[in-house]
Amino acid sequence: MLNEFKGNGRHILVVDDEPLIRRSLSELLTLQGFAVSSANNGREALELLKDFRADIVISDIKMPEMDGIQLLKEIKIKSPQIEVIMITGHASINNAVEAIKNGAYDYVSKPIIDNEINICIERLIKHRLLQDENAHLKERLSIVERESFHNIVGRSQSMQKIYNLIEAVTNTRATVLINGESGTGKRMIAHAIHKNNAQERSKPFVEVSCGALTETLLESELFGHVRGSFTGAIKDRLGRFELANGGSIFLDEIDAFSTALQVKLLRVLQEGELERVGDTKTLKVDVRVIAATNQNLQELIKQGKFRLDLYYRLNIISIEIPPLRERKEDIPLLVDVFIQKHLACTSKKIKGISEEFLSMLMNYDWPGNIRELENVIERATILCKGPILQPHDLPDSLDLRQKTQGPTPIEGESKVWLKEALKEPEMELISKALEKVSGNRNEAAKALGINRTTLYKKMCKYGLFKKNVDK
Repeated sequence: MLNEFKGNGRHILVVDDEPLIRRSLSELLTLQGFAVSSANNGREALELLKDFRADIVISDIKMPEMDGIQLLKEIKIKSPQIEVIMITGHASINNAVEAIKNGAYDYVSKPIIDNEINICIERLIKHRLLQDENAHLKERLSIVERESFHNIVGRSQSMQKIYNLIEAVTNTRATVLINGESGTGKRMIAHAIHKNNAQERSKPFVEVSCGALTETLLESELFGHVRGSFTGAIKDRLGRFELANGGSIFLDEIDAFSTALQVKLLRVLQEGELERVGDTKTLKVDVRVIAATNQNLQELIKQGKFRLDLYYRLNIISIEIPPLRERKEDIPLLVDVFIQKHLACTSKKIKGISEEFLSMLMNYDWPGNIRELENVIERATILCKGPILQPHDLPDSLDLRQKTQGPTPIEGESKVWLKEALKEPEMELISKALEKVSGNRNEAAKALGINRTTLYKKMCKYGLFKKNVDK
């Protein structure tokens, strides 16, 4: 019955105050390949469990000193991973129900029939194997690279870290500071933080582009004003902090705050209090602040333009968004997303992109980051006259066709660069590896001793990428 589980190193502890039952069960289970120990009551069993790890405990319910139910409860508190099978001499459904409620896997009745206990243990082990398999699968799925997260696109390791960080702050109200160059997607990160929280996503999400407003307008926009507080204030007005109460406020370009406004923001962060412009009444607000900047705030602190105490308050959780040039492996994914997005606004039938088109995108440094890439793809989809995007669909104003200039050679040295010298043999090795495995990029990457992402980038670099192969 249990042949498939023999010798698996599982340890079973038999607990019963009747020596004959202990001996009989021990012999049966030893023949099945289990390591078996025994105890004559619950207290003795707990002492034994201090010194070794049991996988299964088979215990009588009725025992002196400590009965089986109490032993079961103690085991589930101290070692919940141990499975417990109960033995009842009364075939009482009440005893069985109580045992199951307290975490027992199953029960058998006295007199114990060998086949019955064998079936019970076999069923338990299969159940445990299935649990372990599911846990392993969940663990594998948790480390699978996600290609998107709340409309953010990217499967690079840097983006995986950002996704994990967003999830880590989901059930908190911690202030978040997002750093990144213009066009990297700071606004999308802020939206993802808000939407990922099930309780917050139904609450207000208010955005303020701080750099687009003068100091006076920004103060009124954020904190509100009362009638007559300044010229043009013809009625009371709620500020953005009040409108965001209970939810989140996204302050883009936080570096645009004047010193006076920084003080008012610091008070909101510390005390949850503010006054409207021209008013003396203090208002309480509960708002998660998500701030963003493309500036080096620490440098601004050195220059006396940004308060150190405000920086510490804002920088509870810091998210650094890498520029697109540092995560070029995400470009093919982004291109696909942008093509589909902009095709929805046209009647064109674009099926894909040429190798040369993708290679040129991969060789460009994208100073405008994702925003620039989307603009280029939108333009290409509009101008494209065929089903495949080609290099001539790219704008001439962007020097996409120019490769990055290499370093200046040492005077008197040969002008043959090492990179250029290695290019041909590397391309040949990759081509042969792909050929041997019929284009399977996973297998080719393993054979070459590199990861799939690195192989993908090199295929793009050497024009080896084929749109019809996705293995």
